Amino acid sequence: MVSKITDIKSALEPVKNGDTLMVGGFGLIGAPLSLIDELTTLDVKELTVISNNVGEAGKGLGILLDQGKLKKAVGSYFTSNREVAKWYNAGKLELQLLPQGTLGEAIRAGGAGIGGFYTKTSVGTDLAKGKETKEIDGEEYVLEKALKADVSIVRAHKADKLGNLVYYKTARNFNPMMATAGKYVVAEVDEIVEAGELNPEEIATQHIYVDKIVLAEQILTKEGVVQK
Repeated sequence: MVSKITDIKSALEPVKNGDTLMVGGFGLIGAPLSLIDELTTLDVKELTVISNNVGEAGKGLGILLDQGKLKKAVGSYFTSNREVAKWYNAGKLELQLLPQGTLGEAIRAGGAGIGGFYTKTSVGTDLAKGKETKEIDGEEYVLEKALKADVSIVRAHKADKLGNLVYYKTARNFNPMMATAGKYVVAEVDEIVEAGELNPEEIATQHIYVDKIVLAEQILTKEGVVQK
């Protein structure tokens, strides 16, 4: 069996201009910071990023924003990075704002092979404009389409050599769902162990979803992002 373990540079070789990327994390928590850092060095542009937010100003996905590599951002909490509004108002960034629960369900649907779903969230608001609606049992619902990606980059705590993943507390956030919704999936982890060493009850992402595994070179601490 070909090993899934590789270096960060090689893991991101499939990323190309115009790709849609799913990027795990809630702000910087649970974000694949080492993979994002490598993305900043690549000669790629016109990227669509699906992530809860666009990092923070000058940090995480915020660096890609500053570099002008993003065409569109799909997420639910853009105000964690005030630079997003500047790029949007200047006409240099498209935004698709989704309620946070809708974002999570749209990603889950994409990974489950579901084309979309009806939800009451956003009914009667600007977020529902232009979207199909349907009355079900006397109540109005909005159709939300599933989200999928060319590449998903996720952050986990541990992986075994097969690619099974275990997450650390709330750093799990969107990562397990994104691992199911990408055509090509790279997992950044703190530790890689032998197959069979992980507690099966703790595995949240099965190896079948993971194409490549890399060791983290950057970690988030109380003092900020530091080299491991």
